[in-house]
Amino acid sequence: MTTQATAPTGIPEGFTPDLLDYMLHQMLFMRRFEERTGEMYTKGKIRGFLHLYIGEEACAVGSISALQPQDGLITHYREHGHAIARGIDPKRIMAELFGREGGTSRGRGGSMHIFDKERRMFGGHAIVGGHMPVAVGLALADKKLGKDAVTMCVFGDGGVAEGEFHEALNLSSLWKTPVLWFCENNGYGMGLPLEKSIANDIYKLAEAYRMPSIRVDGMDVIGVRQATDEALKHIRAGNGPYFIEAMTYRYRGHSMADAELYRTKEEVTEMRKNDAIERLKQRMTGAGLLDDAKWDALVERVEREVAECIDWADASPQPQISTLFDDVYRE
Repeated sequence: MTTQATAPTGIPEGFTPDLLDYMLHQMLFMRRFEERTGEMYTKGKIRGFLHLYIGEEACAVGSISALQPQDGLITHYREHGHAIARGIDPKRIMAELFGREGGTSRGRGGSMHIFDKERRMFGGHAIVGGHMPVAVGLALADKKLGKDAVTMCVFGDGGVAEGEFHEALNLSSLWKTPVLWFCENNGYGMGLPLEKSIANDIYKLAEAYRMPSIRVDGMDVIGVRQATDEALKHIRAGNGPYFIEAMTYRYRGHSMADAELYRTKEEVTEMRKNDAIERLKQRMTGAGLLDDAKWDALVERVEREVAECIDWADASPQPQISTLFDDVYRE
């Protein structure tokens, strides 16, 4: 069964003011965290690769906010937003980007490998599609141990071109593993123009593996949350995996080293008119849950919080050569 969801109007039942406030803060914090991260890269505070998530915040917040503490999360290398949404201390995330001892892996992982076993965040993975079979294994282990746990596996449309995509979905369906497959289709992972990538209907591929699938508006945090809630109900009932394709868009290039030659500035400007943060802001304002004063206070709060992350990371010491072979989770 495959269906294509449309964005709801108004504020649906079950979305309390507290939940909406949380989601708006999370998306705004995520956006500013990534913007400042880009600044830190240009200043030489962050080295190596840096893949920003700006524009895709509704996917991470809408889906991961629905997970329970016992659930697992494994994702691709554009994962800073996922780590924030999973509740990992953003100071530790920033310190990991800085390559400092205070980081989630004490500076050993860097931007593409945020990991936190306490939050069951099983890492960002640099090999496209390579983490998908790992997700099957994590979910199979939980199933064998009788745990009420779902493994959420986030991947981009570029991962669909890899053999691991089909291998993982096939095994997941055969073994009825509790996996939520979540495809963030930002339109460019397969090297295709946006309209052609959308036309691929990735969510329909799940039909071949006999699992329910749905396409949602990945720029609508409420719609993403609703779809994820339904998927988790299906999986927790013992029905096996579920597939969500979220249509989203990132405003920056592939990485900080990307000249962005494959799309026009006009396209990016046009897509920004559908911004996820602005959409939630307008819906909350229309429902009387947000006004200019509350919004301004939120912006100031987020600016302060992100600045604190940077200061904390910058004050964290550099790893010493003598600790190179230490177990980063020895504590």
